[in-house]
Amino acid sequence: MTAPSPLYSERVTPSIWWWVVALVLSAMTSLMVIPLSWIAGIIVPIVVFIAVALTLRSLIPRVTVTQDVLFAGPAHIERSFITGATPMTGEDAFQARGQDLDARAFLVTRPWASSLVKVDIEDPNDPTPYWIVSTHNPDELARVLAPQG
Repeated sequence: MTAPSPLYSERVTPSIWWWVVALVLSAMTSLMVIPLSWIAGIIVPIVVFIAVALTLRSLIPRVTVTQDVLFAGPAHIERSFITGATPMTGEDAFQARGQDLDARAFLVTRPWASSLVKVDIEDPNDPTPYWIVSTHNPDELARVLAPQG
């Protein structure tokens, strides 16, 4: 038996600017250690950048939608419980992550993805009213998640 092919799949990766900032901040560590040792001034920034890069990489969630299931980061939910999906960008996305957020909502958000999809959930065994899922393609993800009829 083969795994179902995804209708949608995305890794919510940081933009190049996140990597540039990580590189610059790592390079700045040489200023702290170079007075102690010029060798450490070369090695420490490299080690710090590798650690930061591995950490950033580990924080990249995958969002996948199959015929029956939505996978967002470490969680999944059957699509039969999804009652709607709303793409959000700009101020709407900012409000959804902040002031308008229900404390019971499940979040798979990353600061480097400014757009998101609000996935409405109706599961009698789960008090979670909706999921907030970061994405670089909110319209496409919302279209794929539209309730099956």
